[in-house]
Amino acid sequence: MKAFRARRGVAVAELDHEERTVVARIVADVGLLLGGEVFGMERAPWEAESSQDLLEYLTNFESHLAEPDDPAILRLLPNAAPTDREAADEFRRYTEPDLRTLKVARLRRIWAELCEDGPRWEVAEGEAMDTAAALTDVRLVLASRLGIETDEDAQRLHAEAALASSAGDVVDRERVWLGMLYEALTWLQDSLVAFVMGEEADDE
Repeated sequence: MKAFRARRGVAVAELDHEERTVVARIVADVGLLLGGEVFGMERAPWEAESSQDLLEYLTNFESHLAEPDDPAILRLLPNAAPTDREAADEFRRYTEPDLRTLKVARLRRIWAELCEDGPRWEVAEGEAMDTAAALTDVRLVLASRLGIETDEDAQRLHAEAALASSAGDVVDRERVWLGMLYEALTWLQDSLVAFVMGEEADDE
């Protein structure tokens, strides 16, 4: 995986076949969590049977998609007035449908981009902030599943992943695997924001 870099005014990242498969799958699952329909075909046209082993740790993630009062939904669609339930419910009633539609549309566009052939993931400058926002939504869902609420929680998860990589002794493989995915998406998002802020020179 290579982070986003500016190339002729476009942000370009590189993901191999398996990385594209995993990211596209989690993006589609978050879209489903928000009430969207299944994105496209059940499996993307470039998804090979050999990729299924890499997706096994998403099985438990998907099993919670329909949980009532899912805390991940509250991360994506937080209450506008936490101390005033009536006001929060009223605000949600008027704004939530459009917000869900917007979030699903942004995720669907990422999914479609990742379904294209080749390793390059290109994001036009005008779509970069929407893409970064969609990656935030995916990270919020993963953070909810992983119990990440503070910077200390994130640092603890990073230490777990580093220990697992060096020692090879993993107590909770699903947690470590999803944690590595969370960190990879954070890294990609940071590089995309750097592109938007013009913090790196154009490669071409």
